[in-house]
Amino acid sequence: MRYVFMCSVILFFNGCYQIERNCNDFKTGTFESSITIDGVQYTSRFTRTSDLQVEDFNGVIDSTSVRWINDCEMVFKTLNPKNRAEQKDIHLKILTTTQQGYKFEYGYVGDTNKQKGVAKRLN
Repeated sequence: MRYVFMCSVILFFNGCYQIERNCNDFKTGTFESSITIDGVQYTSRFTRTSDLQVEDFNGVIDSTSVRWINDCEMVFKTLNPKNRAEQKDIHLKILTTTQQGYKFEYGYVGDTNKQKGVAKRLN
């Protein structure tokens, strides 16, 4: 009886700490993202289709191709890079999701330095 009780308690607590990741809900749509770098918050708006993302950041519009690695990870490639930094692909991983948005981490492909942010659905 004690064994059954302990197993029930373990299963109960394990169920409480499941991270929700319904990434398919965020493959397309219009979003607003916020990131904080060195204490400064940056916000941008973007619209994503299954293979294209158009972003407006401080009045500058940029387009990237989107390649999904799996349901929760994608790689962005700038379509018309203007400098060497824009030629680098960016890897983004959705960490958790809610009904309104998701938390993510991103960085240049192959780079161990990652930044985190949040995105919320606008439509």
